[in-house]
Amino acid sequence: MSRITPLPVDAWPPEMREVLAAQRPPNPRHPYPPRDPSRPKGRNVLGLLAHYPALSTAYHHLIGHVLFATTLTVRQRELIILRVAHLRDATYEWAQHVFMAGEAGLTPEEVARVRAGGEAEGWASLERALLGAVDDLIADARIGETNYGVLSAKLDTQQIMDVVFTVGAYETLAMAMRTFDLELDEDLLAYR
Repeated sequence: MSRITPLPVDAWPPEMREVLAAQRPPNPRHPYPPRDPSRPKGRNVLGLLAHYPALSTAYHHLIGHVLFATTLTVRQRELIILRVAHLRDATYEWAQHVFMAGEAGLTPEEVARVRAGGEAEGWASLERALLGAVDDLIADARIGETNYGVLSAKLDTQQIMDVVFTVGAYETLAMAMRTFDLELDEDLLAYR
């Protein structure tokens, strides 16, 4: 049972429109998800955030950048988020992003391999370094020399900054989801 019960949609304060709008950056590089009624909605996380619209609006500006304006590819972004979710045992975050990773073209085998990290067989050197950078940041709040060397040879400054801020944004969300024991929505159960 959640420590803070997510508000149902009909109880959301009017400020939730601003929260949702904040997630849409003015200059997106990546498409917004299609309006598809069969797509998972993530209502519990939004219902949790509905308790504090001012904080949620500020946070959604960052998440909007990470999801739609990042200089990373969607595949790279999803690898990073899944690794954070795995390392933090953030079941809700993992389930949401297993679905999104599939949309980004990751195979079920690749998604499963994220749990083993960058040392698992089959990753290209950049993906290995991205996964290793997540491990470094979670453990030491700093990308280590080996992974930074690979990233700086293959990515530009903004892309490396997006790596760090993607990890930070989803580390923060994992803390909230775990602290408040956020329960999975029914439409996410299949992606655990």
